[in-house]
Parts: sequence; structure tokens; C-alpha cells
Amino acid sequence: MRITRRDFSILSLSAAAMAATRPAFAADEGVVRSHGASLTGDLKYGPDFPHFDYVNPNAPKGGVAKQATQSGFDSFNPFIVKGDPPAGIGIVFNTLMTTSLDQGSTEYGLLAEWFEHPDDYSWASFRLRDEAKWHDGVPITVDDVIFSLNILLDKGHPQYKFYYENVAEAVDLGDRVVRFNFDVKNNRELPHIMGQLAILPKHWWEGRVFEESSLEPPLGSGPYKIGAFEAGRYIEYDRVPDYWGADLPVNIGKYNFDTIRYEIFLDGEAAFEGFKSGEFDYRAENSASKWAHQYEFPAVKKGLVTKEEIVEDGPKRIQVFAFNLRRPQFQDRRVREAIKLAFDFERTNATVYFDQYARPRSFFQGTESLMATGAPTGAELAMLEELRGQVPDEVFGPHYEAPKTDGSGRNRRQLRAAGKLLAEAGWSIRNGALVGTDDRAFTIEFLTASDAQSKVLNPFIKNLKTLGIDAKMRVVDGPQYIRRVAQDPTFDWDMIIWGVSNSESPGNEQREFWGSEAATRVGARNVGGVQDPAVDALIDKIIFAKDRAELEAASSALDRVLTWNHYMIMQLYTPYERIAYWDRFGHPDPLPPRNIGFPTYWWWDEEKAAAVEAAK
Repeated sequence: MRITRRDFSILSLSAAAMAATRPAFAADEGVVRSHGASLTGDLKYGPDFPHFDYVNPNAPKGGVAKQATQSGFDSFNPFIVKGDPPAGIGIVFNTLMTTSLDQGSTEYGLLAEWFEHPDDYSWASFRLRDEAKWHDGVPITVDDVIFSLNILLDKGHPQYKFYYENVAEAVDLGDRVVRFNFDVKNNRELPHIMGQLAILPKHWWEGRVFEESSLEPPLGSGPYKIGAFEAGRYIEYDRVPDYWGADLPVNIGKYNFDTIRYEIFLDGEAAFEGFKSGEFDYRAENSASKWAHQYEFPAVKKGLVTKEEIVEDGPKRIQVFAFNLRRPQFQDRRVREAIKLAFDFERTNATVYFDQYARPRSFFQGTESLMATGAPTGAELAMLEELRGQVPDEVFGPHYEAPKTDGSGRNRRQLRAAGKLLAEAGWSIRNGALVGTDDRAFTIEFLTASDAQSKVLNPFIKNLKTLGIDAKMRVVDGPQYIRRVAQDPTFDWDMIIWGVSNSESPGNEQREFWGSEAATRVGARNVGGVQDPAVDALIDKIIFAKDRAELEAASSALDRVLTWNHYMIMQLYTPYERIAYWDRFGHPDPLPPRNIGFPTYWWWDEEKAAAVEAAK
């Protein structure tokens, strides 16, 4: 629910897509009204659909789903700066709209029965369902919606002011309809952004201090509420037996466990041992080494634990080395390219990751229509021509490809090319050290909160030292890392390992990722500090694209400018998800194509669970 602490996937609307689907409700001329919207084509599900295709509508209810998290908590308010909220807290709240897992960039009504907007997207209205209520039985009202927007803007995390900056006002139109008026036109994403608004109870928050962290369980309207908990040890969410939305088509087959429990392990090795012993049920493995060598424990051999590698459709989260572009040594594009050439992905993938990863070439990896491909043509070329002289000449040629080595670890050819680039940028070797025209040595400190990153960073650092760069790794504790990267206005770091996520419907969030305004704002997702007028111009092209074709052209153009400027070093992405679980569950078969869906769409299998206990 908190935008800055999690990767958010921003969805946006498509007028063409919604017009292609017959509206379920009458609307005024020039106004589109519908039960849902998709950017990628027609809505898959009509206004009277019974449930999503990928669910088991007859899934039994019951049981406990146990997961682990390394994040402790000291607050139940995920919407403010203070405190750390627990994993899974979002399940307590409802939003106006909700996504499906078999279509990209698609939303259907949840709290809202329908929504509508005019052709120029200058406002969006939502009608609340009559049956929607809070866990205390009080009906959800338009007043709650208006309160939610205003409290987030006034007292929520500062990120909300950026996220909702184009919302001029929220108005009660009567008959349970709320309208959001915007201060811009033709931004197709804004109605969908408002569909993602978490709705909070005005009557419960009156008399409480919203901006202060608290461990008082909040009132919500979602399928679960907070149950037993002990800060620093565990938290449970209990299924609401009379959840008002249980029978909605978007919820059939979901929320099957009576309890969802998160065990807190502050140490990763302890968490793995806990999984092996059965203290919790499900694990998404993020360590290639563990996956390759440590999943032959007795429960796996007995068939009590299942291992799966799941290929998901849609955009991929990519891992990068992020430059702090505010640092003087990273100002020259040739320098950034030289440092990029010193990273030997092929060797690292083979020796550290056991060939379980792939190298990205795009910030929209996994979404073919948005990735730069070949040389620019048509509308994309026209957009780039407007910026000629402001962007690298390479953007007018073939798309960017990451450099490749033979994987031997002898990266001489690329290091020679890197040395040449550094020389062209004015750096030279003196007494074994790379120095600039001001006689200052070139230094890089890789900041990390995990000593485990040394396996990746040490070979990289060795190559950088070969170039004369004084490179080193600095390990700090988690709070200090967060403070230096996300809270310090001096941006006190050189390079970090970072993650970049995108959606199939890029829009306003691109300002947060790459926009110049976000470069100087503490806590923004533009962690590296990109400040490029050409990038800003292309972001506006994305946001105000009149149709999907224009959005794709603008996204591809932005991709070219970002990659050929070498603003980040693309490191890796995983082509599949690694999961392991104790065989106590049933799950949709096949799984939803865009998300594994645990625990939301899985269910407790009493017969399997009994067999596991008997065999342990």
C-alpha cells in the first residue's frame, strides 16, 4: 500500500480498449462507462462474468497458510512515513478497482460497481456498490472515499502528493457516486490511478492521529483482518467470515485460507532452516546457490516438499547497478559505458548464479511492444528526431545490446575498450591510479546491506582496479543503508544494486522513475538522479499518448535514450520464479499466467496435509 517501499505496478486506461467493449451501463454521450478496462485490448471478461478463468470456484475454505518474512514491524499504518508495517497488511483494505492475473494492464470493479470518464479524461467517477461495508458493519460511503484521498495527501507519506498531484478535487455527486476532477486533460492513466486508491474509514479515524505509528489493528473492509500478532515474531490475518465482497465475480475462488500467517526471521539462513523443518509452508527462493545446491534435504527426497520453476508472462523486474549520477565522476557518458564494460555477466552468471539468470537489454524487459527493437521508424523515429542533438547518436541506430564476454573471466577485450573510453573522457593512469585532469583519483564505493553481494561485486571490483579505479565494497546495516539511499538529502553513496520494475502500461510513474523533479527528491524511485530534458519530454509523450500505438512508440524511444546513455548497468533478471512448498495445498492448474497467486488463489488440502504429517 505504501508506494515508496514496494515496487508498484502502475496501470493505465485505454480509450480504444474500453470503447471496444460494450459498456455495461448507460452513460451520457461522450462519456465511457464500464465495469473494467484494459490497455492491451478488449476486456476478456464481460459485465456478467461469473469468475476469473484461472480460479477454482469450488476451492474449499479452511487451513493456515504460513510464510516467512525478514521484515519486522512496529506499526499497522502502511500509509505514513513513520514505522514499519508488517508483510501482507494490504489484504486488510479494499480499493475501488482490482486487477486480473490473466491480462496485462487490466482492472475490474471491486468497491466500485462501475466507473466512467469523458473522452478527454478530465475527470473520473466511481459508483460504490450498495453492499460495501466495513468490518464493523458500517456502510462504506463517498465520504470515506473523499476522506481517504484528503488524509493521504495531507498526512500520508509524501509520495502520495506526487502520485495524486493532478487530482484537483473529489466531489460527492449523490447516489453513491464520487467524482475526481483533474487539473490536466488527456492523461489516460489518471482514472485508473484513482481506481487503485485504498479506501479508509472516516468514522474510525476520527479522534485518532493518522500520522503517528500505532499497533492498534486498523478497521478495514478487505477479506482479512489482523488476528494474533507479536511484533518481531509473527502476525496472523484472519479471514472475515461475513466479508461483504466474498461473492463478487472478482473474488470467487480467492481468499480460501482461514488464516494467513507470517513468521518473522531476521536472519536468512534461519529462515531457510525454518522452511526445511516445516515451520512455514511456502518459500520463494531468491538465492541461485541455494536453489542449485541446498534443496536436497530429506523432505524434498521424500516428496513432502515440491520444487517448481514457474515461467510468468509479462514484464520482468530487472536488477541493475545504479550510478549516483549526482557524483562528478559519473557525469560523462563514456565513463559510465567504460564501467559497464568492466562487468562480466557471463562469468558471474556461470560461477555465482549457476546460469539461472538472463541479461536484460531493456527497461521494459518482457513487454515486446514497449522494448526498443531494431532501428527506430515511424512515430518513434519522429519523436527522437525532435530531440536530435540532445540524445546520443546511437539511438537512431540498432537497439541497445548488453556487452558479452566468453565467460572465461579474461575480459581483456572489453577492458581495453573501457580504458580507451576513460582516456577519451580525460582520465589517465598515474602511478597505477586513474586520475582526472584535476589530479583527483577515480574512486567508487559500492554500498550494500548484505555481505553476500561480495560474490558478485568482488570480480567486478577486480576489473575496475585493473582500469586504475579505486573501487571497494562497503557493507552497512539495513537501517543505515535505507538512511543513506532513501532518506539522506546529500545522497551519500556512489553505486548500489537496485531493482527496476515496469508495467505494460507505463504512464505517470515514469516521472517518478526517471523524471528530473524526482532526481532531487529524497525517497523517490529515481534513485540514480537522472536529470535529462530529453527523458522528461519522452515521459510526457508516454503520459499524454492518444492511443496504444503512440504509447508504444514513446516507450520504445524512452528505452533507447535510457539505455544508450548508460544511466544504469543492466545486471540480470530471472526468466522464471523458483518456489518450494510443503505439499499441503491445492492450487489452480495451470497457475495464473502472470502471478503464482499464493496464498490468494491456493487452498488447504486436508488429505494432503494429513499425508505429509504422517510421513514426516
